[in-house]
Amino acid sequence: MKTETDSLAKLKHVIDSGLCTRCGACVGLSGGKMRFRDKTGDYLPEFVSEIDDRLADRLWKACSGEEVDFKGLDEFTFKGKGEHHPYLGSFENLYVGFSKDEHIRRIAGSAGVISTILVHLLESKKIDGAIVLGMSKEEPWMNKSYIATTKEEILAAAQSKYTISSVNELLGEAEKFKGKLAYVGLPCQVHSIRKLQVQNDPSVRNIEYIIAPFCGLNMHFSSVESYLRAFGEKDYRNIKDLQFRHGEWPGSMRVEMKNSKVYLLPKFHANYLIPFHMMQRCRLCIDLANEFADISVGDAWAPVYEERGKGFSLVVVRSEKGAQLAREMESENLLDLQPLSTEVAVRMHSHMYDNKKRGAFIRIKNSKNPPDYNLPFPENIHFKRKLFESSLNLVYTILRTRPVRKIFEILPPKFTGAVFNQFKVFWKRMTYSVKREKL
Repeated sequence: MKTETDSLAKLKHVIDSGLCTRCGACVGLSGGKMRFRDKTGDYLPEFVSEIDDRLADRLWKACSGEEVDFKGLDEFTFKGKGEHHPYLGSFENLYVGFSKDEHIRRIAGSAGVISTILVHLLESKKIDGAIVLGMSKEEPWMNKSYIATTKEEILAAAQSKYTISSVNELLGEAEKFKGKLAYVGLPCQVHSIRKLQVQNDPSVRNIEYIIAPFCGLNMHFSSVESYLRAFGEKDYRNIKDLQFRHGEWPGSMRVEMKNSKVYLLPKFHANYLIPFHMMQRCRLCIDLANEFADISVGDAWAPVYEERGKGFSLVVVRSEKGAQLAREMESENLLDLQPLSTEVAVRMHSHMYDNKKRGAFIRIKNSKNPPDYNLPFPENIHFKRKLFESSLNLVYTILRTRPVRKIFEILPPKFTGAVFNQFKVFWKRMTYSVKREKL
């Protein structure tokens, strides 16, 4: 009987223990020997045929599920240059900005910064294609990654997608691509790309730029099914078009059915789906700001910008080539970039920094199968913060039970969303001191 290799055993452990991030690297590099099963369900990779030792070792080195050496990847990516902040990561410059192209700014989920950068890179021939995440034409209820080689294909991938994605399924295609690539992916997906770059793996040799969004969490596809059931729809296969941030910033969740019915809910109201359907692995991730991108972009959550509408982005320029690109685009009047202080940049996402840089560490410490980020347990986590985390876990556990989910699917979504939004505001006020103390 063939003995299972150490790398193969580790891969299986990641899949079976809840550590899989669904980044897609193992599937993308497997040459068809792995695939994702049931993307509308648990969305986990499975083995289709036997994998030899050499391939298993390659897949394990690409895996972002269990081991991500933050210190090592930071040194590899940025060589100790620029500033480093415990929440923001390494960076050269901080800005609040938006696309000067009003059309792109309007159709994008935030302020069109990522889309504008990709279009500029393509049109200036710095890249020949961009790895992006759009929606499937064949199955419009599912997201789908692809290599965009035209402006139109780039813009078709604008807006955030809040269901699980596996962008790195494209690594086999990227390896064969003739030309330079830009890459857009979530933090866990970027972790895999950087790990492969450390290994000088041929699948990532064409990736010249990583331009990537902030990410708090992903939701299972059950979130879409639940949303539809609350509106009285039973079959997601009748979806004609699905958008998570339709319209002007901050956008709305919009589902159009084949019978032309449209179900619309403001983004902040549609967030009621999160506690019921969030991917549990996301709660063990410590990377909100996509710390290993060349440029990472998140919404500028601050009243001074939110009240103006249209959309503003927090732009974290991290690498030297990212800084050069930002200067070039500003000088060509493609992006409006206004310098931002570290304090203001952190404050914009302080709620989620607390969640990722303190809450996640508490959850990791209490996990039976914790990921290893090669970072010490933070010193600024006090007893009240640990107690708060325990209470929050209890609330999430209750909300994820089937009976409670069913109750919320009976209630009108507009009512549920409005109540959730008001409760969120109240909750933030009530827990502000606990979550901000020593932050």
